[in-house]
Amino acid sequence: MKRDFLSVTDFTSEEIRENLDLAIEVKAKTARNECPNVLNGGVGALIFHKASLRTRCSFEVGFRQLGGHTVYITDKEIELGKRESVHDVAKVMSRYFSVICIRTFSHNDVVELAKHSDVPVVNMLTDLLHPCQLMGDMQTILEHKGTIDNLKVAYLGDGNNLTNSWMRMAQRIPMDLHIGTSPQTLPDEGILEKTKKVGLSQVTVHNEAISAVKDADVVYTDVWASMGEKDKVALRGKQLAGFQINPDLVAHAKKDAIVMHCLPAEIGREITSEVMYSPQSVVFDQAENRLHAQKAVLIKILGG
Repeated sequence: MKRDFLSVTDFTSEEIRENLDLAIEVKAKTARNECPNVLNGGVGALIFHKASLRTRCSFEVGFRQLGGHTVYITDKEIELGKRESVHDVAKVMSRYFSVICIRTFSHNDVVELAKHSDVPVVNMLTDLLHPCQLMGDMQTILEHKGTIDNLKVAYLGDGNNLTNSWMRMAQRIPMDLHIGTSPQTLPDEGILEKTKKVGLSQVTVHNEAISAVKDADVVYTDVWASMGEKDKVALRGKQLAGFQINPDLVAHAKKDAIVMHCLPAEIGREITSEVMYSPQSVVFDQAENRLHAQKAVLIKILGG
């Protein structure tokens, strides 16, 4: 049966753990030039409606390391649902590609694409969720902490697709998740309530930063105004001014806490340079692990 990866909850808890172990294994094999030839010449469609550094590079390199190829497709080629229906795009592309990967705005478009596609669909990012980032993040946490279970994770900033993805991960992996944000920038209410209902993890929303970060194992942030919302930079700056990751705030976390950022960062806004480039920062490990975590996802959904 076809497997898609639109959310981390498309995998069971056991599958997430297996995939993280596989990502670490594939990372080691890649370093030895022994990356498995799972794609065997297959071609992946990379649909980008948003600009990207890490996502495009990591997927293109990953496909090649797995023995495949990619075709880079922008919104100029596919005005999804406008020039051609999502249904027809899915049916046509299923005849050409082994897997369809898409980075776009509307999560509903990705869900519909997966519904009609005959090959696996991977969500490279939507305004609602960023599951590939979370898989790389969890790999990074496992490498640095030796476990992903029952850690205190403090996420500070806008209630965006990263916040939503952390809550989805908390439905599969037990954690003490603390979200620090303003009353005007809260995360998706439906995902928050579902996470609480699942009951695997404790999830707490704070309207100030120190209580969210206190004794945290992981301190995480993202840009305050996501792509497509840059007109809100000044507003977000006012709403989230008290949630900057700086040395004074990090001092409230555990001494061995790691600091994470999905990048790109706006230094001096959501995070200071002192923290971004400190020994506690693992942001470039996260960036590297996108490559290996995504290869593990591709291996899983392609049955490798």
